[in-house]
Amino acid sequence: MFSSLGVLFVGNWLYSARANSSKRQASFLKRRTKMMVIDLDGNRISFRRASLRHFAKYLTCVTIIGWFFALFSKRRQTLHDMIAGTVVLRRP
Repeated sequence: MFSSLGVLFVGNWLYSARANSSKRQASFLKRRTKMMVIDLDGNRISFRRASLRHFAKYLTCVTIIGWFFALFSKRRQTLHDMIAGTVVLRRP
């Protein structure tokens, strides 16, 4: 049996991956801030890539060092975006 923390983690992963890979990228926060996640070619990301981004984001949050990569990278990307091959853009 899953513990409540495991259910929360799986639910968060499914919501995040599904919202980032959908046509409208319709998570509430991304709608409010008008942000979108795309791959390096400018296409919508797949569910697999969105899942990879979510797990890489979790690992960089745990190690904290991943957030400081944005200060020194050329495109100001965080480490989890570099690992997943994604870019976060603001919608017009």
